[in-house]
Amino acid sequence: MTERPDGAPAQPEPQDQPSAPPAWPPRQPGVETQQPAQPPHQTPTQPQLPASVQPQPQPQPQPQPQPQAQPQTPQAQPTPSAYPYPSPQSPAGYGPPVAPIPHQQNPYGQPPGGYPLAPTPPAAAGGAGRAVLWAVLGAVVASAAWAGGVFLLGGDDTEADLRGYQAKANLCSSVDYSSFKDEYPEEDTAPVDNALEHEALDQNYCSISLKTSSASTISDAYFSVQMELHKKTDPGPEFTALWSEYDQRYDDYDVEKVTGFGDEAYLVTEDSTSGDDTSGSRSATLAVRDGWMTYEMRWSAYGSTYDDVSMPEVDEVVGWLKEDTTSTLENLKSIDGV
Repeated sequence: MTERPDGAPAQPEPQDQPSAPPAWPPRQPGVETQQPAQPPHQTPTQPQLPASVQPQPQPQPQPQPQPQAQPQTPQAQPTPSAYPYPSPQSPAGYGPPVAPIPHQQNPYGQPPGGYPLAPTPPAAAGGAGRAVLWAVLGAVVASAAWAGGVFLLGGDDTEADLRGYQAKANLCSSVDYSSFKDEYPEEDTAPVDNALEHEALDQNYCSISLKTSSASTISDAYFSVQMELHKKTDPGPEFTALWSEYDQRYDDYDVEKVTGFGDEAYLVTEDSTSGDDTSGSRSATLAVRDGWMTYEMRWSAYGSTYDDVSMPEVDEVVGWLKEDTTSTLENLKSIDGV
């Protein structure tokens, strides 16, 4: 070691160079970071400054990593964390926490959250579809039932079976009641006669007052005839139900099925008198169905203790009804109709 000449300034001692701080933040994969500028080494030729005025090294600003463009193929990006701790993939160190790298939109990649789903078409109204199906099936079944009913029972195209009977504008002119004239010789000069004509039904009615003499001020008995021509429906079932069960409505009536008149006939009689007491009522009706024609001939009489009018027996009247019905039905088949 050489001796310093007198008056020469003292040479500064070589100072240890501070070691460079570790790079922060840690280097991310695929991200290029710039190294901080290293301070120039001091040479021993620089004079040593007093400790009081020794300049302190200024901290260098840490350069922020520059995000680079994402490649065409989408890659999984680190999920930002809401917790102020380093990412588990980076080593624990010192300094401020790493700021999350903002997500870069890729104009050519899949948008965040995936592509929006296509609007789902409304579900087919299954209930409405089934309702329409049931409606169609119901219509088919109803049509089949209607066709079967027309085939079995006859529809509008079925020709009415009138057996040659004709509706009359004046039914009383065609009624024969000659069997009753021996008991009731007085002629009725104003019989009741009316008629109804319709595409479904023709109806004729005649009512005649029976008197034993011209001295009678009121009718001694009542006589009527009614004929109906059913042109749309067969009256058979209703006719049978009405006359065969006529006695269900009145206890004093008797019903008897008779033959010799049309397809079916019933005789209905009633006698409320007792013995020699003529007070009460007597009646008899002969109902006939011939095809789709229905017919009734009725007789009824009423007696009391205040008059001396005698009434014929019911059995006698039944014979008159049968005889006159035969001739009257023949008259109703004549051509002179409505």
